[in-house]
Amino acid sequence: MAPFLETVTSFADVPITDAGVDTLAFLQAADGVVKLFDLLGSAAFSVVQADISGNITKVRARYDAAPKLSDTLEKLVENEKGEKKRTATEGLMWLLRGLSFTCKALQYAQANKTAELSVAFSTSYSETLKKFHNFIVKGVFAVALKACPLRSELFAKLRADPSGGPESSEEKLDEELNRWLTALSDIVTRLETFYEKGGYGKGF
Repeated sequence: MAPFLETVTSFADVPITDAGVDTLAFLQAADGVVKLFDLLGSAAFSVVQADISGNITKVRARYDAAPKLSDTLEKLVENEKGEKKRTATEGLMWLLRGLSFTCKALQYAQANKTAELSVAFSTSYSETLKKFHNFIVKGVFAVALKACPLRSELFAKLRADPSGGPESSEEKLDEELNRWLTALSDIVTRLETFYEKGGYGKGF
């Protein structure tokens, strides 16, 4: 075992070529976000975790069904556009929204070292997911955001080695987390632009 960020695929290690973002590596990195919510330790966040996990499953199912047409996220969306049900295209769009929510919350926490997670996630929610949610879902998120653990608790878990080995220093954690978040933000922005230019999100 090792500190958390050493046990998951970093978005900074996801290959990006002229053909697009590597699908499998991206999904592996996204799996790490699901595990990150385990560290938050709040059952209130289960709705976010389940949504991200479910959308990963939709994209992975499309890759498994047509790997040669889906080796990058852009090719996957492009090759599904003629089909009546674009399950993976919709799943990826919602996955990107969930990842953006998580990314912006942690970036806020990194930029504001004294801010509690409830403030960071609330600020991010207002900027990302809130506009897509109805009254009921907004209520669910309001409960979840109030139930955020203390900032100190999460960052202690991120530094810790569950096997009892040496924990990461704050400086090392900052470096790795910023690298992870910057790459995630770049990928989300790239794909949001791709969706917008191609009109792939229409109807969802």
